[in-house]
Amino acid sequence: QMANAQVSTSAVPFLLIAPNSRASGMGEGGVALADDASALYWNPGGLAFQHGQEVSISHANWLPAFNLSDLFIDYLVYRRSMPELDGTVAASITYLNLGEFTRTENDPTPLEKFKAYEFAVTAGYSTLLTEELGIGINGRFIHSRLSPFGTAEEQGRGIASDFSFDVGMLYKPKTLEIPLLGIDIGGHFTAGFNLSNMGPAMSYIDRAQADPLPTSLRFGIGYKILNSEYNKLTAIVDVNKLLVRKHADGTSDPFYKALVTSWADKSIGEEMREFDSSIGLEYWYSSWVALRAGFFYEDPQYGNRKFMTFGAGVRFDIYGFDFSYINTFEEQHPLGETLRFTLLISWGAQ
Repeated sequence: QMANAQVSTSAVPFLLIAPNSRASGMGEGGVALADDASALYWNPGGLAFQHGQEVSISHANWLPAFNLSDLFIDYLVYRRSMPELDGTVAASITYLNLGEFTRTENDPTPLEKFKAYEFAVTAGYSTLLTEELGIGINGRFIHSRLSPFGTAEEQGRGIASDFSFDVGMLYKPKTLEIPLLGIDIGGHFTAGFNLSNMGPAMSYIDRAQADPLPTSLRFGIGYKILNSEYNKLTAIVDVNKLLVRKHADGTSDPFYKALVTSWADKSIGEEMREFDSSIGLEYWYSSWVALRAGFFYEDPQYGNRKFMTFGAGVRFDIYGFDFSYINTFEEQHPLGETLRFTLLISWGAQ
């Protein structure tokens, strides 16, 4: 079933893995939250509202059902508010270790061992267009080293590099009255979108066999249900769609064309089924301990991932710790019992 996932049509799907524990505990959503350094991934527009500096590192053993100790993903991110640039800058490194493999002859005779890995280095800048609207843009270098060897029948090796960019916006209205009801939800409501991983197709062997990057559109809303001194409760809803158009002959539309054509290659009903969705809740007590829960859903024809997420976090002075846990509905699911851990330091906010 996992083979049917949308990401199977694109290169470097690790770019779609939720990197940090906080958002992962909320159903793997966060485009309308985006209020910490990991906004660089979820929505760079959210960085514009942040002050001071923050650094965080996250780690997860990936696909734990396979019980492979050398299959893991790490994420390091730093952000800094820079008034002299009228905005916030941030940078991150995402590293996916795929383990050690043995190269063999046509028979099982081992020749040599090699390591496979992928990484992405991202830098971003975000600024406020108005007091209520932030915009951010990221640039990214991507490197994938699946194998240092080619085959006799093919050109090249299993090594490739590429680049991509993102654009995100976050809207945090101070006043927003609901028509007819006369209710002001300003200060409680947020909305955001992130168009990510736009860039040229990636080729390991030759350009004729290039695969598109996992360009995706994510948008969502957030709402602070409670916002008192000791009790804060926030709900989020995210939806995400892969904007990739691949043809029967194996070729694909360039990303700038697929931004349009990926919406029109199927019926409206089928297009809607391509969206995956996340819902999440985060409760803070006195700004020092948090509990989180969420649900992630993907249509059975487009990946069939369904799981609950849980998480918790603590903050003390400038330090923080978060963790999250995935609970799948199937036994022996590759994502089942995934644990993520995040350590962070945040300082200098006024």
